[in-house]
Amino acid sequence: MIKLTKTALVALSGSFLVGCGATTLVSTPVENIDALPLKVIELTDAEKQSWGHKDLLTDTIPGMSVEKAYADILKNKKGSTVIVAVLDSGMDLDHEDLDGVLWTNTKEIPNNGKDDDNNGFVDDVHGYNFLGDSYNEQLEYARMLRLKVGDAASLAKAQKLIDEEYPKTLQQKQQYDQMYLIVGNADKAVKKELGRESYTKQDLAKIQTTDQELLQYVGVLKQMYQYEDSIDEVLAQLKEGVAYFTEKLNYNINVDFNGREVVGDNPYDLTDVNYGNGNPKNLVEDESHGTHVAGIIAAERNNGIGVDGVANNVKIMSIRAVPNGDEYDKDIARGIRYAVDNGAAIINCSFGKSFSPKAEWVYDAITYAASKNVLIVHAAGNDGNDLDNANNPNFPNDHKFMSTEFTDNVITVGALSPSYGSKMIASFSNYGSQNVDVFAPGDNIYSTMPNNKYEFQGGTSMAAPAVSGVAALLKGQYPQLNAKQLKQILMQSGITTKTNVILAGEEGNTKPFKQASKSGKMVNAYNALIMADNFTKGKINLDQNAK
Repeated sequence: MIKLTKTALVALSGSFLVGCGATTLVSTPVENIDALPLKVIELTDAEKQSWGHKDLLTDTIPGMSVEKAYADILKNKKGSTVIVAVLDSGMDLDHEDLDGVLWTNTKEIPNNGKDDDNNGFVDDVHGYNFLGDSYNEQLEYARMLRLKVGDAASLAKAQKLIDEEYPKTLQQKQQYDQMYLIVGNADKAVKKELGRESYTKQDLAKIQTTDQELLQYVGVLKQMYQYEDSIDEVLAQLKEGVAYFTEKLNYNINVDFNGREVVGDNPYDLTDVNYGNGNPKNLVEDESHGTHVAGIIAAERNNGIGVDGVANNVKIMSIRAVPNGDEYDKDIARGIRYAVDNGAAIINCSFGKSFSPKAEWVYDAITYAASKNVLIVHAAGNDGNDLDNANNPNFPNDHKFMSTEFTDNVITVGALSPSYGSKMIASFSNYGSQNVDVFAPGDNIYSTMPNNKYEFQGGTSMAAPAVSGVAALLKGQYPQLNAKQLKQILMQSGITTKTNVILAGEEGNTKPFKQASKSGKMVNAYNALIMADNFTKGKINLDQNAK
């Protein structure tokens, strides 16, 4: 790792704040940020598990300075309790790192089959399940074709996608099936040759044989070591790929599949509300997305196990509305309203899709949330697309594909990788100088998984809850902040750089980091807390401070 010179270190120490515990936020000089060295050594295991909380200045990792914020600013300040709704898949409500941060509806008597608080939802103790017993679902364009929902142009576009996706997915599944079989057979053959159940890359190199089939197997396994550190990991990834493409064929792009049948409602009738139940727990272990997202926001801090969430003093409201496929507009609209009506200050929305036949229902719900000063944090999406391009629609959004935003309570988040420099924006992340607001850590994020497990996952789905966590920190310390002000502070207080970044993982597709989002910044908890303090004390005007 390249060391900073003393001169550079002195200059950089003032680029974020004036002194430890300072009360004045200093505009970050990009010249100083650009003087940072690249981290040329691999992250340690500890850094990998918490890189999103690291500090760019101290660690040369583009984290959000969460650890620095707690050490230098928050210390033992707990702040007010903030309810954050996780509008997502089901969540493991019994997880060891989440069971202490669950929102509880104290007005509801558990499991008595009654709507005790008369809020329209029965037994909603920790949230609500709008999916009932359903899990696998179609993508929206497959549903549209099955039910003939949408105008002629949308249906034609949906049919074109099905015609393209089905044969491509079938071919991908066949390739994964074949590779899984070949690598599995090679693994068995080598274990038999070596007479043991485990081996290393070095063991492979020592095998000498005239058996041509075995030589081919050894060659295959040597190739696999280019992708993972063990063949077991390779087989696990191949197995996961087989499952993914099988589910996509059987459910997601199968026009004849009806995953909603077990729910019993008409998902295209907003007045049909007698469905779902009060148990937002995940149905199966593979339904892990909501659990992972919740842990990023608020996994119990400093309990000696698992991970630390970004925010302290948060209560997570679990709203199960995102299946293994595309979410229904009806469920998202009703989920947002449920969160608002039951006290959520922030709603994390780590989902999205390219078709939305009832988008107005969701837009109306977003407007309702704005009227109640509720911030919505939305993932930008993982297609590597420029969302400013009209050919790349992403729902929900805060602009309805017009030149101006119709609301000021939605912040859209792209994903960073842990490598400061040209590869800082995750290869999968969507971007856009108008329609993505900020970037935050989202690649290879370690967080909670069902059944008291922990794993790395990547996506803008992981970047959004990182921002939700920082927003909750701000709201907890400064409860007078409204949704618009939270968004402004998150966007204005971040860190920027002049560095050119690779977009969508394509070497020829580069632009300055500042042009990849509306703010041109990466969210920074340390700076955000200082800016919030300055604003609430009347030292700065957020509208005047905006670029």
